[in-house]
Amino acid sequence: MKFGPVPVAQAAGAILAHSLKLPDQRLRKGLVLGPDHLAQLRAAGVDQVTVAQLDPDDMHEDAAADHLARALLDGSEHLHLTQPFTGRVNLIADRAGVVVLDADRINAANAVDPMLTVATVAPYHQLQPGGMAATIKIISYGVSVQAVQQAAQQASGAIRLATPVYDTASLILTDIPGSPGEKGLEAVAARVKGLDMELTETLHCPHDEHALAQAIKNARGDIVLILTASATSDAHDTAPQALRLAGGRVERFGLPVDPGNLLFLGQIGDRPVIGLPNSARSPVLHGADWVLARVACGVPVDSAAMAQMGVGGLLKEIPTRPQPRQPRQVK
Repeated sequence: MKFGPVPVAQAAGAILAHSLKLPDQRLRKGLVLGPDHLAQLRAAGVDQVTVAQLDPDDMHEDAAADHLARALLDGSEHLHLTQPFTGRVNLIADRAGVVVLDADRINAANAVDPMLTVATVAPYHQLQPGGMAATIKIISYGVSVQAVQQAAQQASGAIRLATPVYDTASLILTDIPGSPGEKGLEAVAARVKGLDMELTETLHCPHDEHALAQAIKNARGDIVLILTASATSDAHDTAPQALRLAGGRVERFGLPVDPGNLLFLGQIGDRPVIGLPNSARSPVLHGADWVLARVACGVPVDSAAMAQMGVGGLLKEIPTRPQPRQPRQVK
């Protein structure tokens, strides 16, 4: 591609590099200059314009963005492409889900040519319908066909949207004198609804291993959520132990995400069980969001995966939290 100033007489078919304000209109950058445009420029006394001129082996920015975006989505469902505009194509979610990425492939595509760029949300980011998963932007007005094809080959199939594989969830609340009761129910229900699932029931039981074990057995939801009146502080505290008594197992207690440290993950039969910390009563972004989204969308989550959530796991402070992570400064 050639870039630079040329006489207006030699600019036919070139791409206008910078917007120009004429007496009666504005010619916007990216415009392919035709005979009428050149006449307007001459009438306005413009004798030179800065343009981009594509070589025979170049691909226009819009075509390049579309080609690379389609390669990214190769074989993927539940995402669609926007129409290319000014060298940009966005990948948009059709359903709720979490974004699953092959970072190595995307990095390799971005290394082909600085003019070819792929920017995505973070791995396992939860999206609602209409949310943007990635944007593909061609920086220059054109780029070589060879570079586009090489980047497309590297990026092929590197992004997908994992969508919910479960339909319902049960929430079990334990009670003690003075417990929060159903405080936080709305926040938990919103998390479930945001994953296209239904909170099909809310069960109450005393804060006791045996009573909670029976409630776990009685729960009908595809996913069982437990929110205890008293915080879980050990892998053998009331809620994890109740899961074991019910015939289930605990995968991991303790999450390197804050808020969300006191979460535990387990299973009973083929149903996932998530023990929610009391901080999950708040609707703010929480470690429970990360774990629930992956579990609901069938993305494998085990102790090793949870251990890797710590990088980037320091989330927004909760102002009402009894023990804030940053102590107040004494004046």
